[in-house]
Amino acid sequence: MKRFFIGLLAVVGAMTILFVGAVVGLAFLGASSKPGVPGAVVLELDLSEPLAEHVAQESLASALQGDKPTVRDVVDALEKAGGDSRVKSLVVKLGGSPGSVAVVQELRDAVKAFRAKGKKAVAYADTFGEDSSGTGAYYLAAAFDAVYVQPSGDLSVTGVGTETPFFRDAMAKFGVKPQMGKRYEYKAAVNSYTEQTYTEPHREELERYLTSVVEQMAAGVAEDRGLSAEQVRAAIDEAPLLATRALELKLVDGLLYRDEVYAKVKAEAGEGAKLLFLEKYLERAGRPNTQGPVVALIYGTGAISRGKSSGGNPVSGEAGMGGDTVAAALRKAVEDERVKAILFRVDSPGGSYVASDTVRREVKRAREQGKPVIVSMGTYAASGGYFVSMDADKIVAQPGTLTGSIGVYSGKLVTQEAWAKLGVSWEPLGVGKNATMYASSREFTPEQLAKNEAFLDRVYEDFTAKVAEGRHLPLEKVREVAKGRIWSGADAKERGLVDELGGFPVALRLAREAAKLEGEVRVELFPKKKGTAEVVAELLGNDHGDNSDDVEAAVAVWAPWRALAARTQALHRLGVQLGLVGERQRVLSAPVPDTTW
Repeated sequence: MKRFFIGLLAVVGAMTILFVGAVVGLAFLGASSKPGVPGAVVLELDLSEPLAEHVAQESLASALQGDKPTVRDVVDALEKAGGDSRVKSLVVKLGGSPGSVAVVQELRDAVKAFRAKGKKAVAYADTFGEDSSGTGAYYLAAAFDAVYVQPSGDLSVTGVGTETPFFRDAMAKFGVKPQMGKRYEYKAAVNSYTEQTYTEPHREELERYLTSVVEQMAAGVAEDRGLSAEQVRAAIDEAPLLATRALELKLVDGLLYRDEVYAKVKAEAGEGAKLLFLEKYLERAGRPNTQGPVVALIYGTGAISRGKSSGGNPVSGEAGMGGDTVAAALRKAVEDERVKAILFRVDSPGGSYVASDTVRREVKRAREQGKPVIVSMGTYAASGGYFVSMDADKIVAQPGTLTGSIGVYSGKLVTQEAWAKLGVSWEPLGVGKNATMYASSREFTPEQLAKNEAFLDRVYEDFTAKVAEGRHLPLEKVREVAKGRIWSGADAKERGLVDELGGFPVALRLAREAAKLEGEVRVELFPKKKGTAEVVAELLGNDHGDNSDDVEAAVAVWAPWRALAARTQALHRLGVQLGLVGERQRVLSAPVPDTTW
């Protein structure tokens, strides 16, 4: 019997080895037969939906997203294509907003760099906004050589706005009492709970941020379209515009349907030119910056918490920056002798004070050990997002990046009365005078309230002192621009909180300069890991066609799951706004306006 089992195990082992060998062989065969880049290519990109900043390979979000490109993918692909003689032009389909203000500006920079190398870029939309604002999509389109819209479409460039819910009175009706403290008047993250309308500081900071964005957009579109900023502002005030009116105002170059645009682009590219999705091109042609000394690219995306990062929550659609994970990546980069500099991409509204300080410490230690650190800010790097950035050698932000919010808040929602209305009584019990201090069933005692206020003072003083040290600014000046106030990247630069405006290319240039590197560099992602989700997705055949003419059937497999994820994420955002979902407190967190544009 023993020999039988040993023999059986041997057979199973042999079959396993043969199976693995077959899989590896098939993978190798598939890789070796992988199609290349045709001799004449028109790159095609669909930006109907917002681009993700970064999706960790091991996350479920990676499987749900499939092979949709990220911000860096698009920037890298256009940089690579700019120097590729096979690539003749680029055609981009726009619909809704492709992302935040900062993301749109990053893409605009990439398109302009592509065009500067002699390549043509064409933008097309069936409409720039239908019963919604298409301002962001048009702002991006204006950076192209030509902009076309369907004859029945609109140009709804109505400007930039936001809505903030206030539910203090509603919570009072339900018996929920907020006990929140903040430092200082501009720290508006708690205002939805404690106010019923905008306070003057809250209104002031939001209006200034939105005004800064409109100023940037009007100036950019004016330069792109050969108009004055006043003409652009007048068009915004007149919008929504019919397509014919947009043509009269020289905001678009023609009224064409998709088939007409694509036929025109292919004809101009020359006989035999083929469409190829930009993400497929990147996969086949490879990324730029792959030779030479290593610059480590480390992402810090999402709300900051202690512990490990979360690759992407399928419920919220958001990644989480774990202090331990990012700190470990920074240490790995420092220990790697090949790494000469670190590019730290931050896209976070903040979160845990302790976790933020954990990451900041490793940034500082990296510099002390001779590894320059350059921060590149994405959509936002505010509060805790600014905390992790402030000790870098240089900070780069887009003009529309939301940053600053140097401040703190903490507290709780007391639900004792709400539960009593339901006939439920929560009875806290603890050993220790303040063991139940943060229990939601009881209000703070006067002594506990004083302790919470003392905590806020300590964190704020520490935050501002560290900003002064890291940014080499007088403490008095820091406290003038702090107070929890958010700033656009452009305004933050004027106040010494940011060094340069731009995106990945600017940050990479500064990294090379700081490390005194000449010539090409190799940008390497830290930590580098291929997770199970990607492998599973590949095994399930999660692959798109090469261009939009042959993609529909493949996309249909994943479409229902993505639609479900989108609805779930919308419900999650509503829950967060109502205070029903999320952590009790994120002491270094900024109010991120849900900007419509």
